[in-house]
Amino acid sequence: MSVKIGIAGPVGSGKTSMIESLTNLLKDEYKVAIVTNDIYTTEDANYLKKSLSIDSDMVIGVETGGCPHTAIRDDISINLKACEDLESSFQPDIIFVESGGDNLSATFSYELVDYYCYIIDVAQGGDIPRKKGAGLLFSDLLIVNKTDLAPYVEVNLEEMKSDVKENRKNKPALFVSKKDKQSILNVKEWILALL
Repeated sequence: MSVKIGIAGPVGSGKTSMIESLTNLLKDEYKVAIVTNDIYTTEDANYLKKSLSIDSDMVIGVETGGCPHTAIRDDISINLKACEDLESSFQPDIIFVESGGDNLSATFSYELVDYYCYIIDVAQGGDIPRKKGAGLLFSDLLIVNKTDLAPYVEVNLEEMKSDVKENRKNKPALFVSKKDKQSILNVKEWILALL
């Protein structure tokens, strides 16, 4: 059985980019498959098929036709079918299930995934952790992305870290930047601990 890891967050927070980075870090040791969700396109899946050096059939793009959270939480059938198809065809160790861009209340059904991450980015505003929302509060891992942009968008990163700690209580959170390879490796280590 594959470990299924959901990735949710607002549009532009870096979900696809995070999956690309993690797949590149994991693909030599583990078989990785991906299911992406977009409302009316398979844009994210098409990008990953071109950019990743894995079998393109191991990336499935799902067109939800409606609110992204519906397909990951309420009626998961289309995503569940995609995961089952990948498992029967490829027996992957890990399946990433990427939600379409959604709001702070996006959560995954645990009938679809085993664990899920919620991604926000500093450019969306330093107050995002104080706005809470189920995805931010209850996800198995919160990723605060694009930390290198903090000085350019006038976000106090230390204050944001404090807000995350206060609102997440004892749940894990990682602050990440593609420019800081170690921060991406920290996300990889979290995934390896799940395996």
